[in-house]
Amino acid sequence: MLQRIQSIYLLAASIVMFGLFVFPLAKDVSVAPGVLDGPMLTISVTGVQTRGGFSDYKQTETFAALPIVTVIAALVPLVIIFLYKNRKQQIALCYSAILVFIGYSFWMAQTVKKVVGEITLEYRNMGIGLFLTSLSIILIIFAFKAIQRDEKLVKSADRLR
Repeated sequence: MLQRIQSIYLLAASIVMFGLFVFPLAKDVSVAPGVLDGPMLTISVTGVQTRGGFSDYKQTETFAALPIVTVIAALVPLVIIFLYKNRKQQIALCYSAILVFIGYSFWMAQTVKKVVGEITLEYRNMGIGLFLTSLSIILIIFAFKAIQRDEKLVKSADRLR
C-alpha cells in the first residue's frame, strides 16, 4: 500500500534531495577576503556562479557529474516507495540509501572545499543545500523505522494465524 507513513517520509526525502537544485551549497563567498565590492561566489549543485560588484550572477564553472548523481540519489527514495510488497528489500535499500547519501554529502563538501580553496567558509556563507542531505538521511531513517514496524506487525499477525 502506498498510503503508509514511510511513503510520505521517502517522498519527502526525495523532494528534499531535488531541493539541492534550488538552494545553494555556499553563498556570497568572497574571492578576495577583506574586499567588500569584490567578486562573490555562489556554489550550487549545478556549478559556480560569480557576482562581480553589484551586477547579476553569471555561471563561471559548471559541474558535470554532481547534478547527474543528485538526480539519481533523489530518485532512490522514490524507487524504495514502489517496492512496498517486499519490506526486506525496502529495508536493505534504506540502508544503502543512507550510505549513498553520506558519501554524497562528503563529495559535496569536498567540491565546495575545492572551489573555495584557502578561504575559510563561515556559517553565514553556508547555504541551505549543505544541510539538505542530512535532512534527507533523517527522513530515510524515519521511513526505515516505519518499515520495521510494518514488518513486525505482519510477523505478529502471521503468528496469530
